[in-house]
Amino acid sequence: MASSLAPHQTFNPSPKENREEEDYEKTYHNYNQMLQTLPRAKGWRAQHVVKYQSHWLSPNTSLKGALLLQNHFKPKPTDTFLAAFMKSGTTWLRSLLFATVNRSRYDFSSHPLLTTGPHAVFPFLDSYIYDKHPIADLDSLPSPRLFATHFSHDLFPESVKGSSGSKFVYIWRDPKDVLVSKWDFMNRLRPKDLPVLTLHEAFELFCDGVSEYGPFWDHVLGYWNASVEAPDKILILKYEEVKREPGVQVKRLAEFMGVPFSVEEEEGGVVGEIVELCSFDKLRNLEVNKTGVSRFNQEVVVQNRDFFRKGEVGDGKNYLTEEMIERLDRITKCKFEGTGLEFDAPLQ
Repeated sequence: MASSLAPHQTFNPSPKENREEEDYEKTYHNYNQMLQTLPRAKGWRAQHVVKYQSHWLSPNTSLKGALLLQNHFKPKPTDTFLAAFMKSGTTWLRSLLFATVNRSRYDFSSHPLLTTGPHAVFPFLDSYIYDKHPIADLDSLPSPRLFATHFSHDLFPESVKGSSGSKFVYIWRDPKDVLVSKWDFMNRLRPKDLPVLTLHEAFELFCDGVSEYGPFWDHVLGYWNASVEAPDKILILKYEEVKREPGVQVKRLAEFMGVPFSVEEEEGGVVGEIVELCSFDKLRNLEVNKTGVSRFNQEVVVQNRDFFRKGEVGDGKNYLTEEMIERLDRITKCKFEGTGLEFDAPLQ
């Protein structure tokens, strides 16, 4: 569309836009000052992670996103956040969520997931929030908005966690599988000028709670405890249970999202079609996921194939020693004891 401004005219921001710019500048100023004082530890992808509000974040990416989320994000009552600790099944659940809530919009034979990587169907909030100009903000996205995030629940502002109407869908997974999958994934993203992170190093860091978005156990418990208080706002899914009974969990997801399957849809096999469309093997073998890339920001560009490693339940035990397994299980049992959160999952 042609501009309505004459050649000699210039765009003058409104007072509101000027205030927004000033507020963003303050946030960036605080970010630069804070960065010099936060505790540091060894990073998995980058050289360092920094500790902010009890969580370890990448200094140049997720920390910046967390500050902008807390100070500038404007929730809508129809927002839904797909949340998970890294490498807990986000790619798969993103596909299932998108296909479920949009099942009346797209035909399965020409579905966007067949030609678009799962990470492109709705934004990854952690990077999207600072990768866009503040005035061209998230209000431009159509409602209901879907966002993916690795942020812990307590990093979200009260405007989201409170009475806004926003919902969370959270998926968690056996930490042994999370550790191995994350270690492999982060080494693929790690700059060539940094030495490879060994599994032993990753294991010790993970047990100490030091990894991007960690500690793992605090991340899971944050969402779990919030779901106990507000089950209508937070749906907790377990990766192993979705693997075992995907159709059952997809129906739970649809019910939670307010778009339950009709009798006609169930009899017509719609649930099974969604499960098949979003299956690990189906997604992994699509051309877009074999050769495409996902660009999250200027620093993080990921080959789509790297999101599809194995997707197996219990694969962590093939890499960890018995001593490692026992230590992780002991930590998990101690952290989750008395919470009502079930840890032991039947392996397939």
